[in-house]
Amino acid sequence: MHTRKISEVIAGRPILTGPAHLTVSDAARLMAETRVGSIMVTEGGNLIGIFTERDALVRVLAAGLDPQATPIARVMTARVMTATPEMPLGHALHLMFEGGFRHVPIVANGQPVGMVSARDALGPELVEFEGELLQREAIAEVL
Repeated sequence: MHTRKISEVIAGRPILTGPAHLTVSDAARLMAETRVGSIMVTEGGNLIGIFTERDALVRVLAAGLDPQATPIARVMTARVMTATPEMPLGHALHLMFEGGFRHVPIVANGQPVGMVSARDALGPELVEFEGELLQREAIAEVL
């Protein structure tokens, strides 16, 4: 499970990026349209931050800011923990666990190439786990 490369997890998945001046409202609309929980904020093609659904809730709505007037640069996380496509999936999972966040931008030469989220990382592993549970139930019935 944790030995899969990140490149395998993100292969073929579209990424969502946006400029720092994008409003929270527009970012949220893009996130909803693409069914993702975060947008990577870029400048000159390079990653400068990440804006997540949690940021929208805590840093915008709970803070009483106007989502139609607030640029995502004002409420994004600027110091982002990242990983590279060559790293094992376990590295990204460890970053999420230790940092208490659910998204890890994947970068190559400073430019975003993908995103690993807690939901994405659990997909195949969850199916494998469910299979193991069914197998154990079948064994228990025989015994």
